[in-house]
Amino acid sequence: MTVEERLENIESLLATLVERQQVREWYTTHEFARAVGKAEFTIREYCRLGRLRAEKRQSGRGAHPQWVLSHAELERYRRNGLLPIQRPA
Repeated sequence: MTVEERLENIESLLATLVERQQVREWYTTHEFARAVGKAEFTIREYCRLGRLRAEKRQSGRGAHPQWVLSHAELERYRRNGLLPIQRPA
């Protein structure tokens, strides 16, 4: 491996690390799932059931808005886990 190839490899690894450490205001269910090591379907279900605090946002893709989760919710989930199950009255 040449020095130039090694430098390119190092640059791509650094870019990946910076991307992982970037704090975003809002995360899609896919990004949130990747950050916490869960399946995207599981995160969508947690949103639907109220186990995670999420909002529906129009994404411009079809008739169904997508769930988005705040950075504060990501940190809350990492500290405390899921919200309790909400039972109907």
